[in-house]
Amino acid sequence: SCASRMNDGPHYDCSFISTNKELQGMHGMEVAHIHTFFSFTFQGNVYPCAVVQWFDCIGNEPDDDTGMWIVHPMFNHQCCPAIAILHLHSIYCAAHLIPIYGSQLIPLGIEPHHSYDAFQPFYVNKFADHHAFEVAS
Repeated sequence: SCASRMNDGPHYDCSFISTNKELQGMHGMEVAHIHTFFSFTFQGNVYPCAVVQWFDCIGNEPDDDTGMWIVHPMFNHQCCPAIAILHLHSIYCAAHLIPIYGSQLIPLGIEPHHSYDAFQPFYVNKFADHHAFEVAS
């Protein structure tokens, strides 16, 4: 969620969010698409935060064929994206999502920063780095 240095559009990253420290791996994590960072001060304390859109796991275990978890954007009961404000301490590490493209051609005008809106579902790439492998295996 930062401006690009090369004028190629914004970069909206995803992260693993720690939601239950009692559970291992993806069972204790959620995936969220970070929209922006901000902070506020209340009674002399600074609270660093992020505005995120939640993703929901499809199933309770990784895909049999790829070994990767599959997620899709979560929506509330009014069909609006499930948005939350989180303290930055709940962000564990970056998450890399790979769109599941299907059999249709990808539109010519699509930009990388539109991929979270243009595709669904997504594979959670456990091979992105050692942190992702630890969480998503």
